[in-house]
Amino acid sequence: MNSATAAVLPPADSLVRRLTRLNLRLLSMTMLLTFLLLATATWYVARERQLHSAELSARLLANSVSPMLVFADRAAAQVELEAFSRRSDLLLVQVQTPDGAVFAQWQSGPQASPLQLAAPAGLAQTGVQSATGWSALEVWAPIRLKDELVGVLVLRESLASLHLSLLLLSGVALALMALMILMAWRGLVLVQRNALGPLVELSHLAEQVAQQRDYSKRATIYRRDEVGRLGERFNEMLKRIEIWQADLRLQLEQEHEAGQKFERLAHQDSLTGLPNRLYFQGELQRHLALCVDHGELMALMFIDLDNFKQVNDQYGHDVGDEVLCEVSRRMSAVVRSRDVLCRLGGDEFALILPELPDEAVAEQLAQRLIAAVRVSMTIRGAVMPIGATVGLAFAPLDASEATALLNASDHAMYAAKRAGKNTFRRPQDDGA
Repeated sequence: MNSATAAVLPPADSLVRRLTRLNLRLLSMTMLLTFLLLATATWYVARERQLHSAELSARLLANSVSPMLVFADRAAAQVELEAFSRRSDLLLVQVQTPDGAVFAQWQSGPQASPLQLAAPAGLAQTGVQSATGWSALEVWAPIRLKDELVGVLVLRESLASLHLSLLLLSGVALALMALMILMAWRGLVLVQRNALGPLVELSHLAEQVAQQRDYSKRATIYRRDEVGRLGERFNEMLKRIEIWQADLRLQLEQEHEAGQKFERLAHQDSLTGLPNRLYFQGELQRHLALCVDHGELMALMFIDLDNFKQVNDQYGHDVGDEVLCEVSRRMSAVVRSRDVLCRLGGDEFALILPELPDEAVAEQLAQRLIAAVRVSMTIRGAVMPIGATVGLAFAPLDASEATALLNASDHAMYAAKRAGKNTFRRPQDDGA
């Protein structure tokens, strides 16, 4: 994993943090359970060892005081008990006669009247008996002299030192556990960040691809493990998506080009290359709407070629087509860049003149157009007797709707025909 990826801190809800928390919880629970089991076992073992030591001491002391009990030497017995009292944790040591009377006694703390402790039943037959509690233990040992029961020894010890030692040991163990958990946390973060680094990097790559839509990116494969195989499959998926996206882009471009071509074919005259009647109808509507909205002056010329039927009949349709193409070039050369020249069909043309400063501009353009068409035209060695007759109508002066404006220019063209052709007329000139 590169340094840039390693320097990126995982998010708050990252897989590294979540796995670290889960592992720490499992480790902490395991260590705590182990600690509790070890502490319990230690307490039981230590208590049993102290009990065993107390039983052994009771036997030795019983053998020591048996002659004193037989000879009723209380003072010697008391001295022996006081010497024995140097044993730590001792609470009480007592010598009783066979009938239960206290012969001698040593007791920790302020001296009090001798306690009358009843010996367990069957002590003579069973030998040493003991009893343990949470805070203390008791040991009953028979005192014998030549196999004859001459008394009973009672020994009571405190378990406070055992508890204190166990408490100190537990505190040290808990501190060590806390330190080990802290070290484990740091180690787990480093180990899991290193182990899961490729997966985290793969996640970042997926986010970048989703946001940037850049399918040329690829994941780096560090190891041939499960994450490595996942990265390989991810790269294969990105490659397929990239190829699919390129194919789709190419297909869309081809469809767009085909659409533009179809649109051109749908709106273009195949012979002259000029816009056709369908395109003319849409543009006339659009320019009329702009004219009305902006209060501008516009004009429409309806152009009909003179003697075109004669050319077709005398020289054939091929020559007629060449004549139409030449006329289209001549008229296109004299119109303005924003004007729209269209072929409506046959030898009929229309010219939309938007944004006119006045009517004179359109009239001058009509004269230039007629003059351009009347220039001598030779096709295949023959001079073509071609001219142009123009009907000129203005919006909104003559009409504000497309059909009405087209009819007005058409009537004006027929008025120009009646006036002798190769000229233009306006609607008010109709019938003149």
